[in-house]
Amino acid sequence: MADGNSLGPFVPACAVTMARGPKPPVEALEVALGHVFVQRDLLKYALTHVSAISGPKRNESYQRLEFLGDRVLGMAVSAMLYEAFPKSDEGELSRRLAALVRKETCAEVARDWDVGPHIRLGAGEAHSGGRNKTAILGDVCEALIGAVYLDGGYGAARNLVQRSFGGRMKEEQRPLQDSKTKLQEWAQARGLPPPSYREVNRSGPAHAPEFDVGVVVEGFDVVSARGSSKRFAEQAAALAFLIKEGVVPKDADGTEIET
Repeated sequence: MADGNSLGPFVPACAVTMARGPKPPVEALEVALGHVFVQRDLLKYALTHVSAISGPKRNESYQRLEFLGDRVLGMAVSAMLYEAFPKSDEGELSRRLAALVRKETCAEVARDWDVGPHIRLGAGEAHSGGRNKTAILGDVCEALIGAVYLDGGYGAARNLVQRSFGGRMKEEQRPLQDSKTKLQEWAQARGLPPPSYREVNRSGPAHAPEFDVGVVVEGFDVVSARGSSKRFAEQAAALAFLIKEGVVPKDADGTEIET
């Protein structure tokens, strides 16, 4: 697939545009990836949108590498989650996996790598802001992972995924199980109205607020919990209620229960 040639001029049959202004050297991207390519064409293809080529060379876009990288990313993230959350069941691991490999997260990673200026786009796609589109950035992220896999093996791809996705895996320490849904189903099974949530308190600086949210279930004391957003606080409050009532085990989370 690659012949070891350097990344020289790449002129497809249709007009191609690069980012306006000075383009950072491709070596800067390799530094961000932590991988220097031996098979330079792999890197070229991973950065080439299908709009930049036409005719029989359409396979020289990132599409095939994206397909491969998606599978490599899923495998690497699944292994990370399996090791990082030994008490989590298959359902929670699947929810965490979905959050980490979704297109939006991949696009965030691509922005961290500063991929945008390096992407080859057709003129129309470039003029419509393709370099900043979440879908394209997410695709390129996966394509680069696939390219690293082919160039350096699974170990190199796994290390790239661990460096780039590991911090995101640890950002939200509470289980991502949908405790609100579980609590609603629990209440419904007992003929109770759906639980409601209310903000009890807000503290901390404006740039990093903390929310205390209480969950109200008819016939039960209000149970409150804290989170870095209302959504997290509501999930934590629902989980705290389920723990208090013995629906889930006490070691399901370290949430402090307030009544």
